[in-house]
Amino acid sequence: MESAFSPEPPPLNRQHHRRLRDIYRSAGWPCADMVEVELLAAGLLERRVSADGHETLRVTDAGIQTLARVFASNKAARTPHEALVEQVAVAMTRAGRLAWRGLMLRVPLPRALLLGEAAAPMAAEPAPGWAAQLAVFESEATTHPNEPQHAWCMACPDVFSIRRSSVESYLEPVVHEIKVSRADLLGDLKKPAKRAAYLEMASACWYVLGHDARGRPIAQPEEVPPECGVMYARDGELSIAREAPRRAIERLPFHVWMTLAQTEPAVRLEESGQARF
Repeated sequence: MESAFSPEPPPLNRQHHRRLRDIYRSAGWPCADMVEVELLAAGLLERRVSADGHETLRVTDAGIQTLARVFASNKAARTPHEALVEQVAVAMTRAGRLAWRGLMLRVPLPRALLLGEAAAPMAAEPAPGWAAQLAVFESEATTHPNEPQHAWCMACPDVFSIRRSSVESYLEPVVHEIKVSRADLLGDLKKPAKRAAYLEMASACWYVLGHDARGRPIAQPEEVPPECGVMYARDGELSIAREAPRRAIERLPFHVWMTLAQTEPAVRLEESGQARF
């Protein structure tokens, strides 16, 4: 006797949504893995066989509706900070760079600088969107094994990017720190160790500043320390208010390469023309 049991399609996650999007934007060649099996079972993909026997995949109408729903949901869920981080990452990718968001990188700093910042009054609690990054940075530092007067700290820049180059001395790592509120910016400027970490890990550091409800920049360039550049973000455009001083970095430390190797860039080159979801 045949069983009438029909298993429910598995719940879809980001991996399914990404594969569905990739197939929609490609020629539809199958990977023949379980992600595609689950998408086929859910009715979001269908198989097609050409006259010469080649099988391809096509996104169904239900799959198109799923992609539209996921895109709308993710777009609505973005905070102004996340939206500006995305904008900067896309801009760096369009400029021919590889960009990462939310990296956690170890940086050696003088212990006196770290201790001095720890003794300073705590700034106001940051917004939830990036509170986790600050918590990681402000965690207890450990001794740098090669420099007794230094200690490791964790730096978490909003956007970290390097040039697409096979010559290590041409990589020009750059940090972009995103600020959409004046209170958050002023609290950040009270943390010299955090800024020193960014300057240590990059050939240039930029503050990208948003605007308030009246359309005014949240700060003037002279309010930002001169060792950092200033950009304004408004109406989907980035403009330079003050150039960032640059310094040469001959090579990236090995532990930075390991972190980059284990983390996917924020935006792939073929995606830089549209928002990622």
